[in-house]
Amino acid sequence: MTKKIPLLIDTDPGVDDALALLMAFSDPGHQLVGLTIAAGNVGLEHTVRNALKLCEVAGREDVPIYAGCADPLLHPAADAAYVHGRDGFGDIGYTPASRTAETEHAALAILRLSHEHAGELLLVALGPLTNIALALKLDPTLPQRIKRFVVMGGAVSAHGNITAAAEFNIAFDPEAAHIVFLAFPHIDLADWEAVIAHGFLHVEAEQWLQADSPRARFYERISLQTRHWSADRRGDHWHSADALAMAYALQPEGALELLERPVAVEMAGTLTRGATVVDWNRQEGRPDNATLLMRYDQARFEGLIRAALAAT
Repeated sequence: MTKKIPLLIDTDPGVDDALALLMAFSDPGHQLVGLTIAAGNVGLEHTVRNALKLCEVAGREDVPIYAGCADPLLHPAADAAYVHGRDGFGDIGYTPASRTAETEHAALAILRLSHEHAGELLLVALGPLTNIALALKLDPTLPQRIKRFVVMGGAVSAHGNITAAAEFNIAFDPEAAHIVFLAFPHIDLADWEAVIAHGFLHVEAEQWLQADSPRARFYERISLQTRHWSADRRGDHWHSADALAMAYALQPEGALELLERPVAVEMAGTLTRGATVVDWNRQEGRPDNATLLMRYDQARFEGLIRAALAAT
């Protein structure tokens, strides 16, 4: 029997995050050792509640949840409640989960779990990188114990989704992203532009959401506001950023095109704060620190989503 890969997810649920988490819950090859929660899509109180509720709906109350940073490291940032709802889960008024988060801070949990699964841990970041940056400041040796690090973030040619040049997760806390991109010798990056290239039809997604499972029924409710927002602004295709990153994390063999390049985070630009600057021509002599996901098997991606929603 093949040993399961230990998986730790840092996240800010969020409708996109919820779909990605359902994919992770359903994956037989990985052991989910914890969820560390940050503010981002909405405030920390909501993101923690949402993580707890999603685990309850999915029957995964065995997964420990650790609350982390309620704010960016330095500067305040606006959330994405206009997309996800004020509570991050479509404002459906769900009954809160019965359990609460662990008392250990998310940054400390990241460090402890990196020791417990040293050399084997798959770390996936679906939100702002505040918790991971704080963990790095507490222990700069963290990257030595991570086998693979997948980040959903950035816009590799500066076609941003929150500003003209920047993607939301990085722009929410550029200082944290700078710390993380500087500290880790290698990051697998699923950026916003890859997400836009891997949309799926709303009409097909609506059929997937009719699956007779508690997960599909709950996700259909919490995603309704986001789907309407997306259809109004982006047309026939829906894009789930965190789901694509999770597909790449769980099944990297589905990647059809990858590029290695140096990536840095802009912190001070008047028009470009939070931009991920890719040295496409390797002009500055910095080492390649990121593998950029350019194309992923669309059928495999959609199959993973369908499996997650239909799971019981």
